[in-house]
Amino acid sequence: MPRIHPRRFRLGIAALAGAALAASPLLAVPAFAASTGVVINEAYVNGGSVGATYLNKFVELYNPTDTAVDLSSMSLQYRSAGGSANPSGVLPLTGSIAAGGHYLIQGGSNAGNGAALPTPDAVMSESFAAGAGGTLFLSNQTGLLIAPPTGSLVNDPAIVDLLGYGTSNTFEGSAAARPSVTTSMTRTTPVDTDVNSDDFALAAPTPQNTGGEVPPEEPEEPSGPAVEATIAEIQGTTDTSPLAGETVVTRGVVTASYPTGGFNGYVIQTPGTGGSLDLATHTASDGLFVFSSATVPQATIGAYVEVTGVVSEYQGLTELTVASDGLTALTDAVTPPAPAAVALPSDPAQRESLESMLLAPAGDYTVTDNYDTNYYGSIVLTAGAEPLVTPTSVTEPGSAEYTALVAANAAAAVTLDDGASTNFNSAANKSKPLPYLTVESPVRIGAAVTFTGPVVVDYRFGAWSLQPTQELTPANAATVQPATFENTRTPEPLDVGGDATVASFNVLNYFSTTGDELAGCTYYTDRDGDPVTVNSGCDARGAAEQEDLDRQQAKIVSAINALDADVVSLEEIENSSRFGLDRDASLAELTDTLNAAAGAGTWAFVPSPEAVPAGEDVIRTAFIYRAAVVETVGDSVIDDDTAFSNARYPLAQAFQLIDGGESTRFLTIVNHFKSKGSGTGEDADQNDGQGASNASRVRQATALVEFADGLVTDTGIDRVLLSGDFNSYEKEDPIDVILAAGYTDLGEATGKKSYAFDGAVGSLDHVFASQAAAADVTGTDIWNINSVESIALEYSRYNYNAVDLYSADPYRSSDHDPVVVGLALREDAPVDPGTGLPGTGAPGAGVPAPGAVAGSAGSGRLAATGTEAAPVLFGALALLVLGGGMALRRRRSA
Repeated sequence: MPRIHPRRFRLGIAALAGAALAASPLLAVPAFAASTGVVINEAYVNGGSVGATYLNKFVELYNPTDTAVDLSSMSLQYRSAGGSANPSGVLPLTGSIAAGGHYLIQGGSNAGNGAALPTPDAVMSESFAAGAGGTLFLSNQTGLLIAPPTGSLVNDPAIVDLLGYGTSNTFEGSAAARPSVTTSMTRTTPVDTDVNSDDFALAAPTPQNTGGEVPPEEPEEPSGPAVEATIAEIQGTTDTSPLAGETVVTRGVVTASYPTGGFNGYVIQTPGTGGSLDLATHTASDGLFVFSSATVPQATIGAYVEVTGVVSEYQGLTELTVASDGLTALTDAVTPPAPAAVALPSDPAQRESLESMLLAPAGDYTVTDNYDTNYYGSIVLTAGAEPLVTPTSVTEPGSAEYTALVAANAAAAVTLDDGASTNFNSAANKSKPLPYLTVESPVRIGAAVTFTGPVVVDYRFGAWSLQPTQELTPANAATVQPATFENTRTPEPLDVGGDATVASFNVLNYFSTTGDELAGCTYYTDRDGDPVTVNSGCDARGAAEQEDLDRQQAKIVSAINALDADVVSLEEIENSSRFGLDRDASLAELTDTLNAAAGAGTWAFVPSPEAVPAGEDVIRTAFIYRAAVVETVGDSVIDDDTAFSNARYPLAQAFQLIDGGESTRFLTIVNHFKSKGSGTGEDADQNDGQGASNASRVRQATALVEFADGLVTDTGIDRVLLSGDFNSYEKEDPIDVILAAGYTDLGEATGKKSYAFDGAVGSLDHVFASQAAAADVTGTDIWNINSVESIALEYSRYNYNAVDLYSADPYRSSDHDPVVVGLALREDAPVDPGTGLPGTGAPGAGVPAPGAVAGSAGSGRLAATGTEAAPVLFGALALLVLGGGMALRRRRSA
């Protein structure tokens, strides 16, 4: 019978560079671009060519929603790579796609090579999908699209989804890579980021129709008698078995068995092998995966068996396919294999020599990615005591060092899996409890991993993994879960000292206008079909209904109050004027909710200025502050420079201590630069690790510095903090502009990072201090409450799984971590004798010291208290504070 391997989306660790980070958090909701939820899932465009896997081209659609979707109002259309007129092929679709189902569209053939596809659900007779490049449109109409625009094309109401590839001039974000005759463009993640190059990767084609039919994958039965071979002889010394296609007989002890969970097989290992290995001389693995749903019930762990079957390579894994009569239980007394007591190597050849063997991983391991934990019960690890770092966080974009770090990160990652291929986010599996995650024991990026049992070295879904010896579930976790994880949570940030503290916080699309108040909104729903967050169809981006907003607010309020800052700059909060309300309506509601928890009058918000730019985004920046500690000086002012027309306009406000007078004044400017997710022309992704729209962010950094300089001149306040979400990692060009203007990145000294994406950590959120402000900094902390937590804890994932992981606490209140800074503002502030600076901060709180240039981040574990960090250093500074209130200052157009 045909072998069915469950399809499984994966985030690619090798895509660490150039990751597309949207203005709204990419990973905050399981976003598919279309209002219907249907997406282009896979496209194979070289059918029939010499060496082709399949005779025909195909496009496969996928429905990620919880309900069937009617396709009768849609069509698939194709336009050539260089075309700018109407598409040349149109196929009106019929039928529907079941929840979590597929729909297979067969195209033409270049010649007569390759296997037949499964029975297609539709056939497109017009020529489509040239191998060198082209654009596929899943249209929201059955009629011809009229001259769709070229370049990056997103949020078009007539287009449900779009895939541009190769040399195509039309795409989402940037074009996907061109496939070969043996690869297709396959969607890699359940989040449609509207960036084809990130959302699709090249992989072996796996067409699937509405009936779930896939091509047979079992090797053909060879002729001739079975050959006796040891497992090492079957594995060979390369990544391909020298006996592939042969029928062999071999023996081994069952070390792992997977009768449930989708693997449909077991692992055997040669008796007496493993233990203390020398990887320099150990060149052939002694373990083997046996694919056999018929015999896996007989393959109990510890049994000594003889198996007869056909050797094959399945997507990089050497395995033996065994029929129902191919297993014989043996009674010989043998020495059981022992787990190899070695560190998992990063060298692919050495990993290959351990394939399917038991391993007791030696050395330190750290969690570096937990995004897929919510989807597939898997956790990405890396050797050592730190998570992987985003390359442009520590190396110059596009440099040789950058390229080397991209490769090193990819080699260092390994997935700790759950012994199953279950997609817990599909409608069929949401009632199945997630493994690893509990409210009491979080799995956080940066946490140390302690292995408590052996694992099997596996290669599956295009990545190396470590499997438990049977499917892991919460019910058997006490005996099957092979590792535990350090809990690195802290109840509050480090004490940063100072007379006043300033923080920056991205509040994850906080919209007090819920989707059910607007017409046209579509939603992401929980496992009961109840809306949780807005998908598309309206301007709202946050909670679907009041109950969802209440859950979101509870986490944000808990986090902000525990942050204990006196001034908080906010990013990603609703611009209520877009809904016909006062611009500050949502800001006022958040402030009221904070006061309900902290006490009436604790918090106040900075009102919008009279002059605001036209055509603002639906999200904006804002300030709140503790009225008993600081007060505003003058009115706020928005920088209306046209450099920010594709981002959020900076907002500036001066403050002073409530009892301190002019000498305690400081100026804060909150920012939210253009995202990395889209850009054309000079804003196209340059493949140097900075993502798309870098040119826009450089212009925004330049305009920001000019804006700040002007405000210093106008107000006489030279203590300036530039805070917010800059959508730029530490070594990227926009940050260079700000540092070159004399500002210090205060977060650099903490040794922590504010954001996690695609298996690595870096800082997109910064607080930059002018020379005068830096001289008064008493400490800085990045409070890791969000980026390192699993997305499963977000309000947006409430009731997505049978395990209830929601808590009204600070953890995963957003996807960005807050940054908090202490300032010594009084002239009589005590001087630290060790640093010569006014005031002191807690150990490891990022206290700057005078006398040198900016230093590198320290080596403390993320979110650990008492983090050791190398301080940011800068030249001796003079303090100059002049009087005067803030004046409204409109910027000229750039």
